[in-house]
Amino acid sequence: MTREPSPFPGISRNVYLLALVSLFTDLSSEMIYPLVPLFLSGQLGAPVAVIGLIEGIAESTASLFKWISGAWSDRLAMRKPFLLVGYGLAALTKPLLALASAWPLVLVARVLDRLGKGLRGSPRDALIGDSVAPEVRGRSFGFHRSGDSIGAVLGPLLAIAVLSRFHGSFRTAFLVAFVPGFLSTLLILPVREVRPPVKVRAASSIWRLGAGNPALRRFLVVVFVFAIGNSSDMFLILRASQLGVSSTTAVLMFALASFLNVLSSYPAGIASDRLGRKGVLITGFVVFAAVYFGFGMAGSPAPLWGLFAVYGVYLGLTEGVSKALIVDFTPEGERGAALGLQAAVLGICTLPASVIAGALWQYGGPAWTFLYGAATAIGTAVLLAYFLTSGKRVNGAW
Repeated sequence: MTREPSPFPGISRNVYLLALVSLFTDLSSEMIYPLVPLFLSGQLGAPVAVIGLIEGIAESTASLFKWISGAWSDRLAMRKPFLLVGYGLAALTKPLLALASAWPLVLVARVLDRLGKGLRGSPRDALIGDSVAPEVRGRSFGFHRSGDSIGAVLGPLLAIAVLSRFHGSFRTAFLVAFVPGFLSTLLILPVREVRPPVKVRAASSIWRLGAGNPALRRFLVVVFVFAIGNSSDMFLILRASQLGVSSTTAVLMFALASFLNVLSSYPAGIASDRLGRKGVLITGFVVFAAVYFGFGMAGSPAPLWGLFAVYGVYLGLTEGVSKALIVDFTPEGERGAALGLQAAVLGICTLPASVIAGALWQYGGPAWTFLYGAATAIGTAVLLAYFLTSGKRVNGAW
C-alpha cells in the first residue's frame, strides 16, 4: 500500500495523480459527450432509436472489458499498463468523430473510446483501493470522483467556447478534445504500481468470484435492477432539446450537473466512511427517481436547470460510494475482477436500457422513457433497504 503525501491531507499521492488523470480525461470526453447526440440527430440525421443503440453498444463494450481487464490485472498483479493503454486509446479516438459523415463511423468511434474506458476503469479503481487505508476508502473514491467531475464541468464549457469561436463546428470541438486526452495519458507515468499481496488466477477471478461472498452477490442484484432502467445520459440532453433548449444551453445544463457532482462526491464519500455506505446509496437512488420523474413530467424548459443540478447530486451520492462498497466486500487480490463485474452488470444493461428508452420515446413519448427509469430506481432503493435490514455489516460499511 502506498501512502506518499499529496497536496491534500488524507489523500495518497496515487489517488491525487489519478484524480488529475481523470480530470483531464473527462475534460476531453465531456467536451464531446453532450455534442454527440446533437451531432447525430442534427447533422447526420440519425433517429433517436439509433442514438440509443449506439450508446448502448458503446457502454456495454466498456463494461464488458472492465470485467476482463480487472480480472486480468488481478492475475498479473499489475494495474498501470492497463491505464496507459486505456487512456491512450480513448484520446486517439477523438479525432475519428471529426471524420464521420454517417452514424456508423460515430458508432465505431464511440465503441473504441469505450473500449479504452473498459481497459482502464477497473484496474484504476482497484489501484485506488490498494493505495489507501480502509478508514479513508470512501473519501478517497469520493476525491477521485470529484477530480473526474471537475473535468466534466470544464469540458462542456470548453466545448461552448470552441463552438462560439468556430461558428458551431462540432468537428473542430472533436479535434480540440484530443489535447487534454493526450495530457491525461502522460500524467499516468508518475503513478506508482501497488502489487496486491495475493495473486489470483484469472479463471478464479472471473468464474468463481463471489462464490463465498453473499454480500457481493446481493449487491450485484441491486446493481442489475437499477441498471436495466438507467439509460444513457444522452436522453437527458435530447429531452432538453425536445423542450426547446438550445444546444449551448443544453451543454451548460449538463455542466451544471457535473458541478454539483463535484460538490457532492467528496462529502458523500466522507459520510459513507462515517455513517455507512448503503444509506448514502439508498438516498442517491431516491434522488434519481425524483429527477427522472421530473424530466418525464416537464412541459417547459423552466424546471430543467433544477433537475440537472439535482441529477449531479445523485451522481455524487452513488458513483464513488458504490465502488468503495465493492472494495469493502472483496479481498485485495480480487478487487479488479469485482469492480469489473459491477461495471459489466451496469454497462451490459445499458444496451437494453437504452434500446427500451429509445423505443418508449419513439412509440409512447419521452415521458414514458423517464417514468420507466424512475420506477426501476424506486425498486432498487426498496431492494437495497431490504438488504440493509437483513444483511450483515461488512467492515463496518453497511
